[in-house]
Amino acid sequence: MSEHHHEEHEQNCTCGHEHHEEHEQNCTCGHEHHEEHEQNCTCGHEHHHGHEHHHDHDGCGCGYEHEHDSCGCGCGHDHGNDEEAKEEMPRLLLALALFAAGMLLPVPQAAKMVLLLACYAVSGFGVLRAAVRSLSKGHMLDENFLMAVASLAAIAIGNITEGCAVMLFYQVGECFQDYAVGRSRKQIKALLAIRPEEAFVLRGGEYTAVDPAQVQVGEEIRIRPGERVPLDAVVLTGMSEMDTSALTGESVARTAEPGDTVLAGFVCGSGLITARVTKPLAESSVSRILSMVEEAQERKAPVERFITVFARVYTPIVVGLAAVLAVVPSVLLGGWRVWVYRALTFLVASCPCALVISVPLCYFAGIGSAARRGILIKGGDSLDALCRVKAFVLDKTGTLTTGEFNVCHAHPAQGFTEEDVLALIAGAERDSSHPLAQAAIKEAQARGIAALDVALERELAGRGVQGRAKDGAVVLAGNAALMQESGVALHGLDCERDSARIYVARDGKAVGFICLEDVVKPGAKEALAQLQAQGIARTVMLTGDREAPAQAVAKELGVSEVHAQLLPQDKLARLEEICSAGGAAFVGDGINDAPALMRADVGIAMGALGSDAAIEAADIVLMTDEMDRLPRVLSVASRVRQLARQNVVIALGIKIAVLVLAAFGLAGMWAAVFADVGVALICVLNAMRAMR
Repeated sequence: MSEHHHEEHEQNCTCGHEHHEEHEQNCTCGHEHHEEHEQNCTCGHEHHHGHEHHHDHDGCGCGYEHEHDSCGCGCGHDHGNDEEAKEEMPRLLLALALFAAGMLLPVPQAAKMVLLLACYAVSGFGVLRAAVRSLSKGHMLDENFLMAVASLAAIAIGNITEGCAVMLFYQVGECFQDYAVGRSRKQIKALLAIRPEEAFVLRGGEYTAVDPAQVQVGEEIRIRPGERVPLDAVVLTGMSEMDTSALTGESVARTAEPGDTVLAGFVCGSGLITARVTKPLAESSVSRILSMVEEAQERKAPVERFITVFARVYTPIVVGLAAVLAVVPSVLLGGWRVWVYRALTFLVASCPCALVISVPLCYFAGIGSAARRGILIKGGDSLDALCRVKAFVLDKTGTLTTGEFNVCHAHPAQGFTEEDVLALIAGAERDSSHPLAQAAIKEAQARGIAALDVALERELAGRGVQGRAKDGAVVLAGNAALMQESGVALHGLDCERDSARIYVARDGKAVGFICLEDVVKPGAKEALAQLQAQGIARTVMLTGDREAPAQAVAKELGVSEVHAQLLPQDKLARLEEICSAGGAAFVGDGINDAPALMRADVGIAMGALGSDAAIEAADIVLMTDEMDRLPRVLSVASRVRQLARQNVVIALGIKIAVLVLAAFGLAGMWAAVFADVGVALICVLNAMRAMR
């Protein structure tokens, strides 16, 4: 087990970035803020008066300042409002009908022009209005401006059909694109359904429905069958099967009885229960989880940051090249209509929308899909870092094993009985939370042995405890190292079992010891084999347990490397060495592994449902103890990065090809529309594969 939080960790927020004292009220963008309040932070959002983010819609993660429901990529569109896409459909159908009539009906040329111009007005009104709005604010280089200039110029030089077609099919493509992106966003928004809307609180002798945010710690609440638990609480009366799938992804219900903890977001199944609130809504597990998922968009992967910078540099360059293509050849060679048309085609094809939308969407969809399955990922940077790790470092107790030790043998010294050994150990360890101590106490209780009254004097890290009995005798309970350094002779105290032990001594004389065995988690061996099949060649176990039992567990599970008998500081030192030799992920049980979770390149907390320390310290939180989640989260990371790279190759490859062809007159407006809207839609659909 690892030591508790370092002091410096207490000053870190859940985003993982250090915040300076002079700015204790930081935003949730996950970046460090300095004294210059009016400067833009690196998240790309402008901060005023307390670093407030100015969003007009849910963050797209593109890193640009958001205005007028634009995604910030320079295209001026929301890219995620599928309801708006549905509302736009009648207008687009009208525009398509006008275009078809103008192209197919045997009408005079003047009537055909009127129909096509009407189609342009219906389909392009929103784009033209947005372009004018951008110009009024000094923002010229967005897709609205590019499409408006290209289509109007095409009409001006006599290519009315192509000018109308560009605007019409651009809008049709945007409509389907918005619908596709909106589908993926619903995965994240669906998580908000687990936030309870009301709580029934006992006040004035009656249960009254109130806002969960108004419920105080210590108040009694009632949860009826079918209702969602509104706040973290401890069951007082009743028993019920709890559906935890919204938080953990588990299909098997948990039984909640008096004394058990139930968390906000659980659904009460078969019976009515009453419970006492243990945390306010803002600190409840469901609120922390939702905050982490919502803020995950702000922590970008390297490829996302590259795309943001690329779009800012790329767009002005291609606009400049289009201007050069329109002017220079016209002056040198003549035929200005030809070169202006080529430049307009170049402009339409050049929009970086496909990249700026689809790459962040890969991470967005992957994080949302994982969250629905009880895997909480703090950001795209965590996924990319996981793809780079070369080793998985795992804690033993509570991670590879259940952490539930059983006393398999009690061996008393001469002159003592098994009851003496268990009574003295149970008394000395009664205030300890260590799994070995808890197992000894549980065994004594099961045998009906009363623990002796021993006052704890001091804890000896990694070795045991020292206490004093009522008669003044000094009691030691711990490992063999503690006995040896205290001068306690252990001659004759041995057994054939090669397992964990707790020795106990009284006034320097050995009383005996107990043997304890841990239980390997079901599926742990298969999970580690899958990790190795996925390219993780090095698996390392770090444990404070003795060498022999640690090696036995490692051999059973197929762990490639073992470091046993480590004190908390030794664990961190070993982890430092492994991280310096290549990327390493640390997997802990989320209770007291916070320092190691923070130090590792990727910290993965297992079974951390309700563990505040783990949710703050880890990069990835697995909400259950199931080992099969480890290869699953690695698969998610690999798939998301693969899809993001595919989108970069698809978008850049097609765009560069069409831009070159357009410059030489080998690609027209239709190809340009495909390079813009068509490619964006292909990339978005490809990104949505991360939802599976």
